[in-house]
Amino acid sequence: MGVFFGTDGVRGVVNNDLTEELAQMVGNALARAKKKAKIIVGRDTRVSGSYLTAAFSTGALKGGASVLDVGIVPTACISYLVKHKKADYGVVISASHNPKEYNGIKIFDSEGRKISEKQESALERYFACPMIVASTKVGKYKFSPSAANAYVKFLLASVKTDLTGLKIVLDCANGAAYKIAPQIFSKLGGKVVKTNCQSSGKKINEKCGSTCIGGLKEKVVKEGADVGFAYDGDSDRVLAVDEQGNVLDGDQLIYILAKHFSKQGTLNAGTVVGTSHTNTGLLIALNRNKINLVRTDIGDKYVIEAMQKMNLTLGGEQSGHIIMRNFLPTGDGILASLQVASILKSSGVKMSALCDAKLLYQANKSVIVVDKLKVLNNEKLSQKISQILNEIAPAGRLLVRASGTEPKIRIMVEHQDKNKADEYLNEIEKIITSI
Repeated sequence: MGVFFGTDGVRGVVNNDLTEELAQMVGNALARAKKKAKIIVGRDTRVSGSYLTAAFSTGALKGGASVLDVGIVPTACISYLVKHKKADYGVVISASHNPKEYNGIKIFDSEGRKISEKQESALERYFACPMIVASTKVGKYKFSPSAANAYVKFLLASVKTDLTGLKIVLDCANGAAYKIAPQIFSKLGGKVVKTNCQSSGKKINEKCGSTCIGGLKEKVVKEGADVGFAYDGDSDRVLAVDEQGNVLDGDQLIYILAKHFSKQGTLNAGTVVGTSHTNTGLLIALNRNKINLVRTDIGDKYVIEAMQKMNLTLGGEQSGHIIMRNFLPTGDGILASLQVASILKSSGVKMSALCDAKLLYQANKSVIVVDKLKVLNNEKLSQKISQILNEIAPAGRLLVRASGTEPKIRIMVEHQDKNKADEYLNEIEKIITSI
């Protein structure tokens, strides 16, 4: 991990951690990384999006790169377009699931894959000495929101099942999916009920979307819908709600997809990739269906790296990042929800019947801290973690980690006994808050 790049690109509070100057430096670094670079840039709905897009583009143009700005689009749209249009880089101005005051810069290579940590470190070396080319060699800027139509066609072609007869509630988190997701589901015949589909960016991820799914649960039940899908700010995550108002997280959606792809013969090596957070109940259910699970560190970049290394086709995270490499080399919430909806329609059963995996109870908590490293290196916390790990094995698991995108320590305790899990979590939380 570099000085400026974190676990998912550059990210921070705008005009604090993420400044106009930093955005320019990233743009200029990409211009230096490849001569006469062609860059496609898109953003989510955040108020700061146009500001940072302009700053990034200025830096790139100064270095001689050309920029195609496609406006407000999901992150996966950029992953698709960069290869479709044979560009050198794709850039997304977004802070994904983070609050509205945050923003970020994600970078994709010419194949539509997120660039590696090694590539990020190489870009940072250019930051200290920006390149400014002669006035006759500066790059060209073009704004073309219609370029996203190619991505819409790709999504429509990804499913063969007509969705007529399904009533679907879509919570777009007031983010990048606000227009495209309802458009796609409607074109495929679904009866769409929209919620949190504002485009102003003033309420992106605010008590809505995949990070706050309570409203969708109520909406699905009230509308008598067959299913509901909730995305995050840039639509690279998705969670679902069944007709009874029960939440299906990324683990459960991966299970539904894995069984379907296995039957189709498109699940390479009969294996899916999850993370250390992936529920043990999912592992048991997958094995029951003769499907293997490989775990990685938490973070979709690690899931994708493992999938590429082992040539696997399905992987993801409990948080809703779902990667289907037969379609795209990155997570796409809209694509994943379309596949699940197609499975639901063709199955002829209720959404609640699609997932028969029985998950173990997980207690999760995020604790805001000032210094993540200080907390994780605390001896008292380390001793408590070791003690709990000894007590909890083999019936449970404990994870304590730093968030890669926010000033938080995340705690997860998995155990078949809810009371024990909550007890262990509270013990860890008390120590963290006392440090």
